[in-house]
Amino acid sequence: MKKIDLFNSDLFGSKEASLMWGKQQDYVRTIWNKYPERFPAGTIRKFGHQLIVTREGMEAVTKREAKYTFDEIMKG
Repeated sequence: MKKIDLFNSDLFGSKEASLMWGKQQDYVRTIWNKYPERFPAGTIRKFGHQLIVTREGMEAVTKREAKYTFDEIMKG
């Protein structure tokens, strides 16, 4: 079984990832619900009610790099 590094800085909650890419906060959840095939295998996963997405998954879906850093969106 592959170990997941929870300290990896390339893992984001769906809301944070959406905001980092300059999208509405429900963007990741909406795309995942409507078009889950857009995320490469292993780049998004649901833990309870929380979606966790990788940088790779977001770049595949949006076709670009993040607009903001995690720290920038957390500061508001």
